[in-house]
Amino acid sequence: MNEGSGRWRAFGEALAVAAVVTGLVTAAARLLPDKAVATTIGFIFLGATGLMVWRKEDDKVERYGLALGGLVVPQAPWRRTLRDGAVATGWALGLATLTFVPFYFGFRAYWRWRGLVPDGAHFAWPVRPMTLLTNFGGQLLMIALPEEAFYRGYLQTRLDEALPQRARILGAEVGFSLLLTSLLFAVGHVATIPSAQRLAVFFPSLVFGWLRARTRGVGAGIAYHALCNVFSELLGHGFGLY
Repeated sequence: MNEGSGRWRAFGEALAVAAVVTGLVTAAARLLPDKAVATTIGFIFLGATGLMVWRKEDDKVERYGLALGGLVVPQAPWRRTLRDGAVATGWALGLATLTFVPFYFGFRAYWRWRGLVPDGAHFAWPVRPMTLLTNFGGQLLMIALPEEAFYRGYLQTRLDEALPQRARILGAEVGFSLLLTSLLFAVGHVATIPSAQRLAVFFPSLVFGWLRARTRGVGAGIAYHALCNVFSELLGHGFGLY
């Protein structure tokens, strides 16, 4: 197989798998009881990732950034797991420090413009610390891990193989695959819950994808994704929006 046909095969495979997975998660969102939707969708993403990558040889798992600090690689040293976990946590907390303050003001301004947060309204802390910790754990394991494993681990990497042109942005080699993966990520969110507002996930997806390229793994993106989801929920509850 020549290089050009190999790229077309990778491109076709990535789009076909994305279409099937999007169809499955959309069906789950429409047909299942609300309490079962998130768990089912998580297993769909993890199942697709397992089928396409995790059941393969270890070097492919590593190449796709899905080793998770060696947790899914037999006989990986525990020091690697601790080191990679600390690095991923550092990246996630660093980005949260840089982005959450401007996001807070943007969030408040947007909902004020929509007329749902009155002028002078103040944020009221809505949860207890233990509840916050529990929410973060749920977001980490049930939402961020499955989505990042599939979109940034499998899909972005497979599209990178099909579209190898790169540009260096803030230390990361990224290409058109970053944009296309983020578009598919946004479409998947709208497919499960039809709302134009959900297209906004395209923008944080660019950061998740950049993290995948910069750190060569999905761990930092998983942690930052979970932090973003929890922070967004806190703002929504704190301003009485939901």
